Amino acid sequence: MIRLIIVDDHAIVRHGLKQILALAPDISVVGEAGGGKELQAVLARTACDLVLLDMNMPGLAGVELIEWMHAEYPDLPILILSMHVEGPIASRALKAGASGYLTKDSEPEILVGAIRKVSGGGKFIDAALVEKLVFDHAPESSTPHEVLSERELQVFLMLASGRTISEIAGDLFLSIKTVSTHKFRLMRKLNLQTSTDLVRYAIRHRLIDG
Repeated sequence: MIRLIIVDDHAIVRHGLKQILALAPDISVVGEAGGGKELQAVLARTACDLVLLDMNMPGLAGVELIEWMHAEYPDLPILILSMHVEGPIASRALKAGASGYLTKDSEPEILVGAIRKVSGGGKFIDAALVEKLVFDHAPESSTPHEVLSERELQVFLMLASGRTISEIAGDLFLSIKTVSTHKFRLMRKLNLQTSTDLVRYAIRHRLIDG
């Protein structure tokens, strides 16, 4: 039996995933968490064989959370289930220690197959991302947001999702001034002038749902 922990900040997504996985006789959801801090508590008391992880959540999340898990639980496989379909984001997750990456528009049978493969020590890459991972490294296909630091990218995604600077500061345990500095730097790097420009950029590059 594959013991699985689901990590996503949307309760309805966790509920839907549990319903899908309940149909797989060899998979058991033994825990769930709405964010990185909650996951840390769940892992401390729950044995599992795989963590199914969303990339974009408030607080400890993304590459930072993957790196923490990889350091604290090096033998625990991580499978990313994300709305992000861009090669650079998937590449960052895999380099940080994730064993697989698939998108949230994948068919249920693909998800189940990925869970089985990754929990057994294998690797899994969404077929839609393979070409991006190969060709996004070419200079002509690079995108401006690739130059953002991990923290800048995290702040960028939260801003694009409608979070305010104050909310982001609270979620990330940072000062408002620090978040404002990150916003200023990422806006300059991306040559954006307004918050509307930021959201449009995120939608155009499929970093958030439009």
